[in-house]
Amino acid sequence: MAGRSPARLLAPLALVAFALALFIVVSNTTKDDPGTTAKDAGQPAQTTATPTGQKKQRKQPRSYTVKAGDTPSGIAEKVNVPLETILELNPDLDPQTLTPGTKIKLR
Repeated sequence: MAGRSPARLLAPLALVAFALALFIVVSNTTKDDPGTTAKDAGQPAQTTATPTGQKKQRKQPRSYTVKAGDTPSGIAEKVNVPLETILELNPDLDPQTLTPGTKIKLR
């Protein structure tokens, strides 16, 4: 017994300590979740459904101030307005002469 390595005793203790730590972490994460209780831990959480067919409408800005490096197509992507609409509302808009600070109509 004098020739045995201490690692033979420490390895099983480390395994038990790891299993205990894992159990504590997992049990605390399910308790912290307000939507989960011990009764329904195995069941999927219920979600509040919105009425079908209704989408939240975001207000679109009326104008956009050009920043350095902006292009008409880049502006259209940023503000979620079709490029054709921007070009129709701003007939004098020239992509080559866009200067920072210029206001563009969006709707």
